[in-house]
Amino acid sequence: MKTQIKGRNFTVTSALREYAEDKIEHVHRLLQQRKIDEVTRVELELKVEKNPSIPEPCIAEATVFTRGPVIRAREASVDMYAAIDLMTDKLVRRVKKYHDRIHGRTRHGRERVAVPALAPDLEPVAAAAAVSDELIGEPEHAGDNGRIVKSKQFALKPMSVHEATLQMELVGHDFFVFMNAESNRTNVVYRRKDGHYGHIEPAED
Repeated sequence: MKTQIKGRNFTVTSALREYAEDKIEHVHRLLQQRKIDEVTRVELELKVEKNPSIPEPCIAEATVFTRGPVIRAREASVDMYAAIDLMTDKLVRRVKKYHDRIHGRTRHGRERVAVPALAPDLEPVAAAAAVSDELIGEPEHAGDNGRIVKSKQFALKPMSVHEATLQMELVGHDFFVFMNAESNRTNVVYRRKDGHYGHIEPAED
């Protein structure tokens, strides 16, 4: 497993790097113990926001690439070590949730239909997930003058609707754009306020 750690707006010290590597290794061991897909690499970004109005400026964000899904977590705190701890805890929760789903169990012990492993080479999944990090709720100032300020392009991996909902959960977002393997069309799944999922697909021509 290859681990890449980079810092933004500050220098990652040897002590901090070692601490982060130990935490990532903990997640790696958990994946191995639960016999989940092999981890190919981990990308960890540690960032310090310079805006003094941000109450929790230390951000830790990890993307775990496996031969199945991509697992992602992002947390913030007033201290970088605390941010890494929170991020690791979130990764662990998502790994356990994924394990329960693929092995057909829920926390109440009921059987669940197993979710197929996702296709390998899921670089586009990470790219698509990163887009929703920039989403906000109601705009504060744009009003009628809102404009497109950023554009991204990425390939879409074919997958089923069930695989897409699972991947959405593992990257921790409220929606996920994917290529429907059955129709070869772009689809969207999203999390509803009632806790269920929604699915949007284009109408037939």
